Formats: sequence, structure tokens, C-alpha cells
Amino acid sequence: MCIRDRIKRIRTNNKAQDRNKAYRSALRTAIRKFRDAVTSGDAAKIKSEFTDASRSLDMAVSKGVIHANNAANKKSAMAKLANKAGIR
Repeated sequence: MCIRDRIKRIRTNNKAQDRNKAYRSALRTAIRKFRDAVTSGDAAKIKSEFTDASRSLDMAVSKGVIHANNAANKKSAMAKLANKAGIR
């Protein structure tokens, strides 16, 4: 493998790493907003934050940032919280 190919591979890996980091950060923020909505008890806010977080998880799966089972587990846990709060 040529040195130029290695440099290019490093550059593309760094781009993908930055992109994945941004997706993961957005995911954590969406899930945190959902949990904050659950603690506040506002039904409309819980429902909207649940859909936003679910959409973010599905997007991360489609982009290959997280595994599909990981997203399913997170969505299931969020649904349990929403049901416990009396929403859904």
C-alpha cells in the first residue's frame, strides 16, 4: 500500500469518526430531552420528545452509527418510561 493511500484512508476515517461523533451526541441529547420531559410530566412534551428521539435513533441506525438492536433496546426503554408516565 502506498503512503498516499494510507494518508487518504486516515483522512476518510477521521471524517467518518467526526460524523459518527456528531450523530451520537445528537442521540444523547434527544434521549436526555425525553427523560427531562418524563420528569416534568407534560404529556404533549413527552409524546413529541419520544417521536423525536425515536426518529433520531432510526436515523443513526440507517447511517450505521449504532446497531439496530441497540436502537431497539433504547426505544423499548423509552416506551416503558412513557407508559409508566401514562402516555402512549
